[in-house]
Amino acid sequence: MAKKNPQLERVGDVLDQSLKRLDLALRLDEYGVWPIWNDIVGKTIARNAQPEKIRNGTLFVKVTSPVWMQQLQFMKNMIADKLNQRLKQDVVKNIFFMVGRIDAEEEELETQSLELHGDPATLPQVSEEFLQSIDDAEIRDAFKKLLKSFARRKPKS
Repeated sequence: MAKKNPQLERVGDVLDQSLKRLDLALRLDEYGVWPIWNDIVGKTIARNAQPEKIRNGTLFVKVTSPVWMQQLQFMKNMIADKLNQRLKQDVVKNIFFMVGRIDAEEEELETQSLELHGDPATLPQVSEEFLQSIDDAEIRDAFKKLLKSFARRKPKS
């Protein structure tokens, strides 16, 4: 059996101490959002909304269109709660949406763009297939309710 050398420390312990000393642990916790984002929101939303940066608990999310920004605005508290549940800590305190270009396959973006751009009063009905592509049941139901509510609104003359 090998003797322990008190001079040697485990690499993990040294790294942990360094992170605490440099106050980087919180930053690493914040960036834990990226690997879980697509799972939390589902692939349809993920194609149209991606985290850009996080600062002081505010997650900045780039979306493909104003329509997506408006719809997700109503769901931001639920999304933040689900992210925090998965991260097992209160990392995301607020979500700020901004319209911008999302890196994805051009064909997918063009298809989504055709479906979602234009006059909100003339948006096509959302298919059940589209809703089923949202993995999280709670987010899917909230999105469905939002779309139904949006469809009932009368356009301003």
